[in-house]
Amino acid sequence: MPSVLSIILISILVVALIAIIASGYVKAPPDMAYIISGYKKKPRILIGRAGVRIPFLERKDTLSLRQISIDIKTNGFIPTQDFIGVDIDAVAKVAIMRDEDGIQRAMQNFLNMPEDMIIQCLTDSLQGNMREIIGTVTLKELCTDRKKFGDEVQEKAQQDMNRLGIQIISCNIQKIEDERDLINALGQDNMSQIQKDASIAKANAERDVAIATANAQREANEAKVASDTEIAQKQNELAIKRSELKREADIKQAEADAAYKIQEEEQRKSIEITTANANLARQEKEIELKAREVEITEKALEAEIKKKAEADKYAAQQAADAKLYTTQKTSEAELYERQKQAEAEKFEAIQKAEATKAESEARRIAMENEAAGIKAKGDAEASAIQAKAEAEAAGILKKAEAMKQYGDAARQQMQLDTLKVYFEQLPAIAQAIAAPMSQIDKITMYGEGNTAKLTGDITTTIKQVTDGIKDSTGVDPLSLLVGVLGDRALSGTGNSDPDGE
Repeated sequence: MPSVLSIILISILVVALIAIIASGYVKAPPDMAYIISGYKKKPRILIGRAGVRIPFLERKDTLSLRQISIDIKTNGFIPTQDFIGVDIDAVAKVAIMRDEDGIQRAMQNFLNMPEDMIIQCLTDSLQGNMREIIGTVTLKELCTDRKKFGDEVQEKAQQDMNRLGIQIISCNIQKIEDERDLINALGQDNMSQIQKDASIAKANAERDVAIATANAQREANEAKVASDTEIAQKQNELAIKRSELKREADIKQAEADAAYKIQEEEQRKSIEITTANANLARQEKEIELKAREVEITEKALEAEIKKKAEADKYAAQQAADAKLYTTQKTSEAELYERQKQAEAEKFEAIQKAEATKAESEARRIAMENEAAGIKAKGDAEASAIQAKAEAEAAGILKKAEAMKQYGDAARQQMQLDTLKVYFEQLPAIAQAIAAPMSQIDKITMYGEGNTAKLTGDITTTIKQVTDGIKDSTGVDPLSLLVGVLGDRALSGTGNSDPDGE
């Protein structure tokens, strides 16, 4: 058990030691110097390498080694050696020295200091050195040799910067202005001098060109005369040589002409014989070639006509197939469109027909209900009138029975009384049947036969009243009317009613 505890304690100590060492590990970048101090008398400097800082015993400080740009201005007109006030703007590039002595001096002045504070510390010293140098040079020297002035400022200021551990990398003059605009005057003076020198140089150059041109023309003329003389001599010699050669050539030509004529005659004979044979052979060959050409032409024409006919046939067939295919597709498309349109129209017609049918059915039902109500009311009133007519007819019947004894005159009188009662009550019956119709503002008939059906219903109602009188009294008003009219016709009397009705 104690051994396990010892192992644990040792492990904890080792881990703690490793953690402490790891927390003290530092690594400096190339543009930064890490200063490790505290444990030893002389601090350690790390630039671009790693090191270990002992926690609680040593500390780490930083020192920037980056290049810094400092704007140096005179902030006013400073007199030069020739007492001309100038205002100069320059830029100096500085950095901390990387050698051990320089870093030691820089540590004492710029340790853990940011760049803006370093610039602020160095600006005054650089400006003072530049003002001192301005008083030792003239305005013309400043304008003509800015680099020399910058080098003098850098050299003068570097003496002060060495004590701070700072190295001046470069010093460049950006702008120079003077109090009385004398720099422009110097420029104009220089410009005039330059123009003068340029004019003199131009005149000298033109003079040299003219002299050189004249010398060249003289030498060219001498060379041309000498050349023409030599050419004339050579041409004379050439003409003499040509005459000699021509004479020799004429002699040779005469000899050659004679030999040529002899040879020409011999050649002519051979040529004539050969020409005759060749003409015969050529004519035979031409005949054979013409026959062959005719045969080839016939075959070519036959092949061309056949090929053209086949091509025309194929083209016509392809065009017909394309036209047929186009026609079929167009017909199919039109048929499909007509079918779709017919289906749409059919569906629309079916919807309209169904809507019309439903509306007609609803109106028919409403009309039938209304007509049934009208008929029921008319039947009730007709029944009342029928009852009254039946009562009156019964009274007349009893009267007729009582008057049987009076004979035909009494019978006719009874018939007349019955018809009188019937016709007196007939308008009332018709009015009672039509009275409900007068209460209707408007009737709309749908379908065939509805108007005739309504008229038939009214006529049937009247007929039912007449039939009711006939069934209850045994007297048919219509037959009675026919009989009375027949008797009068037979008797020749215009009116049997004593009352004249």
